[in-house]
Amino acid sequence: MKYAILIYHNEELNQSMTPEEGQALMAAYYAFGAGLTANGVEHSGEALLPVATATTVRVREGQTLTTDGPFAETKEQLGGFYIVDAENLDDAIAIAAKVPDAKSGSIEVRPVMVFD
Repeated sequence: MKYAILIYHNEELNQSMTPEEGQALMAAYYAFGAGLTANGVEHSGEALLPVATATTVRVREGQTLTTDGPFAETKEQLGGFYIVDAENLDDAIAIAAKVPDAKSGSIEVRPVMVFD
């Protein structure tokens, strides 16, 4: 089954990292992706630009309305995601626990809906 591994982190914390800390975090992410591949976990993923670049779209009474930024103010922002193929929720949770930002942010695991 496919699961979305959604990575929430505090952008301010990441932006305050030294270059060395940022490089270490990226190295941890590269190692995480390599580990998924080495363990035969089919996956894809992307990092997202900071929340300041987001646009929220709503359609009300036939009109498209846009707002700069995310829908709601939060302490953690969606920073990226993986789509993984895991045997079950327990396996997906085990994968999510290895995401580097799990140590300072939070990781949401959500099954991907399959349309027949």
